[in-house]
Amino acid sequence: MNFITTLLSNLNYPTILFLMLLESTVIPVPSELVVAPAAYHAASGELNVLLVVLFATIGADLGASINYFVALYVGRPVIYKFANSRWGKLCLLNQQKVEKSERYFDEHGIVATLTGRLIPGIRHLISIPAGLARMSYWKFLLYTTIGAGLWHAILAAMGWYLSTFVPEDQLESTIEQYNHYIVGAIVGIVVLVIAYFVAKKVFQRKRG
Repeated sequence: MNFITTLLSNLNYPTILFLMLLESTVIPVPSELVVAPAAYHAASGELNVLLVVLFATIGADLGASINYFVALYVGRPVIYKFANSRWGKLCLLNQQKVEKSERYFDEHGIVATLTGRLIPGIRHLISIPAGLARMSYWKFLLYTTIGAGLWHAILAAMGWYLSTFVPEDQLESTIEQYNHYIVGAIVGIVVLVIAYFVAKKVFQRKRG
């Protein structure tokens, strides 16, 4: 964790990509404390906010792809065994969390890959049921990119906004205080996305 802390205090584009890669696997790296601070510094010209979102999203795609292919090739028993192991617990993982992500995927279908990227506790695991279900990789990657891009854009907007009135030494605590606004935005986006896909499916059925 000291290694992660060091990276968080020295954010640049490769570091952002690497940390978001870790966050999209099973390593507990909070994206709120990566993308939002990076955008905060982008507001002062140290970084480019669009590149922050881009590199964060590329990192998320890479990490999610790792989960996808591991699940695709090793299967559910090995995934559960790892989740219940000492290493899994060090990653704040357990079988119940994996099963929760699988239920979410089963209930919402392939759109879960998009909306799941916006939900805490599901975000970094939703690629596992996609791999287990042998979902088309390119469709998985498309939805993952859209979902991760939306999430990182929300965090970047928050970081940029906080740069207008929050001192840097208070940034982390302020981000934690703003978590309920983030959750509200996420819920709103998820509801809209699911409603769009449901309406589209209903329309297609009626048309058919």
